[in-house]
Amino acid sequence: MENTKKLELANLGWNTHFATAFKTIAKPELVPGRIALAEKNQYRILGEFGEINAEVAGKIRHQAKQKSQLPAVGDWVAMIIPDDGRALIEHILPRKTSVVRMASGSRKRNNPGMTEEQIIAANVDIIFIVTGLDRDYNPRRIERYLTLVYNSGASPIIVLNKADMCDNVEACRLEIEEIAFDVPIHTMSALNEDDVEPLLAYFKPGLTGALLGSSGAGKSTIINSLLGYERQKVKVISDAVNKGQHTTTHRELIFIPNGGLLMDNPGMREIQLSSQADDLSDTFGDIEELADSCRFNDCAHEAEPGCAVKQAIQAGELDVARFESYQKLKREMFYQAERQHKSANLVEKEKWQTLYKKAGKQFGLSPSKQKNS
Repeated sequence: MENTKKLELANLGWNTHFATAFKTIAKPELVPGRIALAEKNQYRILGEFGEINAEVAGKIRHQAKQKSQLPAVGDWVAMIIPDDGRALIEHILPRKTSVVRMASGSRKRNNPGMTEEQIIAANVDIIFIVTGLDRDYNPRRIERYLTLVYNSGASPIIVLNKADMCDNVEACRLEIEEIAFDVPIHTMSALNEDDVEPLLAYFKPGLTGALLGSSGAGKSTIINSLLGYERQKVKVISDAVNKGQHTTTHRELIFIPNGGLLMDNPGMREIQLSSQADDLSDTFGDIEELADSCRFNDCAHEAEPGCAVKQAIQAGELDVARFESYQKLKREMFYQAERQHKSANLVEKEKWQTLYKKAGKQFGLSPSKQKNS
């Protein structure tokens, strides 16, 4: 144990949700803690004991069908801490919120029946969607981020960074206001600490925030400004390609001086919605409200008569690019739901095939006899 300075659980985000869950598994030898850093199979845990290194119990690793069922940064866990040696994570407490996306190459090699999901942020209260007002600026991507955040249970805040590199900041802000409704929007230059200071107002002891955005959007610079010192490495973006680099390579919980915790995340080039994303009403409430006025309940908004959505587009009341974004995300969510359903059926089928083969061996049946039986 490297740091024995005691930490109050409430300041780490502990609340009645986790306390109630912990009671159901409570044993004298178990203590709660929160994961601040995860690197391969090693975890850094914060708790009343201070800081400690831990590893996952074999039963958790054995029962996990995919990585999203293993501990993630932000998770609350129950551990056994021996007098000497490494702590052992015995339970993962149910997540209050979780930002989940499909992982790249989302099929597991050792279990092709399951789609692979990735936990981006666990148990966070607010999420700052960071976009640069340079070539990174893309309202359609912000809509995708908003969908991701709303389906997580966290609250979104939009940060339009690099205002010093934009010729018309107000126009960009107004454009985002039209798609983000009542979501708070901050325009800033992260290099100016005065611009970043308003974000501190969101933090208080026990609250956890996270930063999401593309590589090079300025997340690390924002963190350094919030902390008042250079903690995160910052790389210069190439003038030739204007692409950001993955300065942050891992997720980590960081203490904010005036209270609260902040999770930095590596930049994301791909934001593929997971099977858990099933609602577009918060992001596209205007379109779904229009759809309720269509003549037919199953209107596809293509060539049907009395389509309120098409009428709004023709009247210039609805941006066609926004509608196409809505349709694209809706198709993607349907695809992921169908894929997950088929994967679950395949897993169930493989389970029974395995049991059937074991039964055949037990009773001395050859595979051919099993087929004919």
